Amino acid sequence: MRHRTLSAAAIGTGILLAGCTATPPPSPTATFPAPSSSAPVTSAPAASTASPARTTPATIAGTPQPVATGLAAPWSVVFRDGTPLVSERNSARILELAPDGSARPIGTVEGVVGRGESGLLGLAVGGGGDLYVYSTASDGNRVQRFAVTGTPGSLSLGQPDTLLAGIPAASTHDGGRIAFGPDGMLYVTAGDAQQRNSAQERDSLAGKILRMTPEGEVPADNPFPGSLTYSYGHRNPQGLAWAEDGTLFATEFGQNTWDELNVIRPGANYGWPTVEGIAGREGFVDPVQQWQPGTASPSGMAHAGGTLFIANLRGQVLRSVPVSDPTTFTDHYSREYGRIRDVALSPDGQLWFMTNNTDGRGDPQPGDDRILAVPLS
Repeated sequence: MRHRTLSAAAIGTGILLAGCTATPPPSPTATFPAPSSSAPVTSAPAASTASPARTTPATIAGTPQPVATGLAAPWSVVFRDGTPLVSERNSARILELAPDGSARPIGTVEGVVGRGESGLLGLAVGGGGDLYVYSTASDGNRVQRFAVTGTPGSLSLGQPDTLLAGIPAASTHDGGRIAFGPDGMLYVTAGDAQQRNSAQERDSLAGKILRMTPEGEVPADNPFPGSLTYSYGHRNPQGLAWAEDGTLFATEFGQNTWDELNVIRPGANYGWPTVEGIAGREGFVDPVQQWQPGTASPSGMAHAGGTLFIANLRGQVLRSVPVSDPTTFTDHYSREYGRIRDVALSPDGQLWFMTNNTDGRGDPQPGDDRILAVPLS
């Protein structure tokens, strides 16, 4: 398959012109204030589809049931034609889950370097069924596209097509979430990779939310001509979700004071490292909600029926936030399942959430790591 690398240097040029791997285990209609930013801000891309506004946000309506157990530091779960695919951070394997909960690898992503928070991270499924993968290599983070062949139960990962390479990487603040928006573009979260000031430097890929075409090109309507940068001033964004009206939300790990839930506007500056949390500073966009890191550390996020569901690591809680009032929240399963890394809406409308207790920072219980499913009403 074609292999094309878009280096960080090349990306930087466009912007300037514009102004230790573990041994694999056995298989087992809200209104928000406009941002006060000194950066040029363009209109958000329109959603390709729009669902009718809901008067009552979706809520959890049942007891979680295990979908899969015995996973090793899983990081992301997505659905391809109804089949769940899971990334394991340290083993660099991508697994497919069978209806009985068993897991089999469809392939291993080559060249992954897993140190601390880096490794094999986010997954996204393209419109044609290709799998998009964010992972850490020896020279930085990268976004790759893989063809997937076969049928459920015998899927296989093809050869990589590298769309973007050289995203700064580190053992912490490594970002890693990727997701397709309703506009058909691929959004990528990049942490500051322990280079705090790079988050404010638009010629760096660190501390950003990036936006690209499915082929890895710069969209013509990105806020900074020739640049993949969609928003900047981020420390470590890790969750992306779109409301029914096309509003983009992102979760973000703070330093020691505040974790954040942000409404993302194209071209806006979210303040890191100058500010953290709600600061009211001219030129920076405040989060719509903040939490102390000990009760949060928000990672993956999903939207369902007017509600944002947020996975939290240190807080060990699944948190729901109504889109109609994103300054409020409700906690679910506090400390019941340990660290929660990702959350996704399954094809049958259930909410799936993934624990992350075997990554070296948790307290694994029998069956960890696991994916659980709960009905919504």
